[in-house]
Amino acid sequence: MKMLKVLTVSVLGLGVAGCASVDTVSRNAPIDVPAFGVETREIARSYQIEDMKFSASDELTVSEANSYYPNADVVWRGDPVGDRVEQVAAMFQTATTRNQDRLTGDIPVVVDFQLVRFHGVTERTRFSVGGVYNIVFNMSVRNAVIGEIIEEPRLIEADLSAPGGIAALMQEQLGQTEKVRVTDFLTQVFKDELTGSFVI
Repeated sequence: MKMLKVLTVSVLGLGVAGCASVDTVSRNAPIDVPAFGVETREIARSYQIEDMKFSASDELTVSEANSYYPNADVVWRGDPVGDRVEQVAAMFQTATTRNQDRLTGDIPVVVDFQLVRFHGVTERTRFSVGGVYNIVFNMSVRNAVIGEIIEEPRLIEADLSAPGGIAALMQEQLGQTEKVRVTDFLTQVFKDELTGSFVI
């Protein structure tokens, strides 16, 4: 059994920040449609985020190598050198907190995230050819009052372009740092995944 590194983050009472425009998203469909012959029903989401929990397996590999494409699960350069998984968790926390005022539904929920992969770009890649932030995680939703699972864990893959060379430098000068862009991107991804209707 894999050991999980669990970081529980309360978003109650935290401030809400603005969100900039987000690049085109490439990820899985919100909910897989059940097989033919299985009875289904469509449920409209009406959520109010009360809390979130972030976890990551201790078996995830982290790389600080400045190569074009390190072979690792976690590659992140948008913060000073430190615990990269905790830095990713902080971005998930911020993105969730921002959505508290955006999601004003009737059902209080806890959103659970389990990190699978967070592969950003290294300095060498960012300031030359550019690349993609590949972010993969499992997400589930629980009723915050009774603990009932509303949405079973499902895999979400979200990709954000990472311009390189002069384009990257220009973004930095405009305040669009890696951390700003990725956090804004996650904010929109979470909103998209927690709104609308889904099929069970």
